Amino acid sequence: MSVKIVIDSSADVASRIKDRFTVVPLPIWFGDEKFIDGVNITHAEFYEKLASAPELPKTSQATPFEFEEIFRNIVSAGDEAVVLTISNKLSGTFQSALIAAEKFPGKVFVIDSETVTIGAGVLAEHAINLVDAGFSAREIAEKIESIKKKVRLIAMVDTLEYLKKGGRISKTVAFAGELLNFKPVIAVDGGEVKMLGKARGAKQGNNLLELEIERAGGVDFGMPVLLGYSGTDSSMLTRYIDEFSHLWVGRKDSLVRVEIGSVVGTHAGPGAIAAAFFAGV
Repeated sequence: MSVKIVIDSSADVASRIKDRFTVVPLPIWFGDEKFIDGVNITHAEFYEKLASAPELPKTSQATPFEFEEIFRNIVSAGDEAVVLTISNKLSGTFQSALIAAEKFPGKVFVIDSETVTIGAGVLAEHAINLVDAGFSAREIAEKIESIKKKVRLIAMVDTLEYLKKGGRISKTVAFAGELLNFKPVIAVDGGEVKMLGKARGAKQGNNLLELEIERAGGVDFGMPVLLGYSGTDSSMLTRYIDEFSHLWVGRKDSLVRVEIGSVVGTHAGPGAIAAAFFAGV
């Protein structure tokens, strides 16, 4: 018997361990055209379509049936599952997984990650490390529940356009922000997206990111760390890493960079950069 780690496609994980996960894909709608995240649309194709789309695409939660089918395959093979979903406050996917798991008591353990994208990615990578250490599904679920509050996900958005299209900010705020070159710095805290500040330009935005890392007590490099970027150009992230190299002393070359997927990319747009890590305290 082995333990399988199940994630939904909103979680962005390191490419070297992608094949270790069972992924439940989330649907994306560009108008009447439906795509399945990571199945019939790549991240690059998504950002190309996003740039030319007249309206913001819509994403939807996975259904209980989709989870049930995966759980049945795992359990029928004699295995157990630990399931990490996007924050319950951002999607109904967690509830869908819970409903499906009721049919497999003691075999499937569902966890609300209380985060998304690379935040869920570092938590999922930790779960894989626990599998490799020989823990049972129940033990892994308990350990993930106890440590998930230490996950920090902070990001700087390059443009307000997509937040405006998605109704996350008003047109007036977006217009003023574009005139003044505001760069919103955001975090996922308690499962919700919260604004940390509005920086004038990328340099101030990077300073805010550094401040939030310091407030977290620094980065616990004994745990998974991921840096992410949205779109197809990683140059903003490269500049950030170089400018704040003191944050990663002796570890700069080993930092893992991940392309942020369509679920978060829909609202962040291209050019966002993010860091996900376990707090040092």
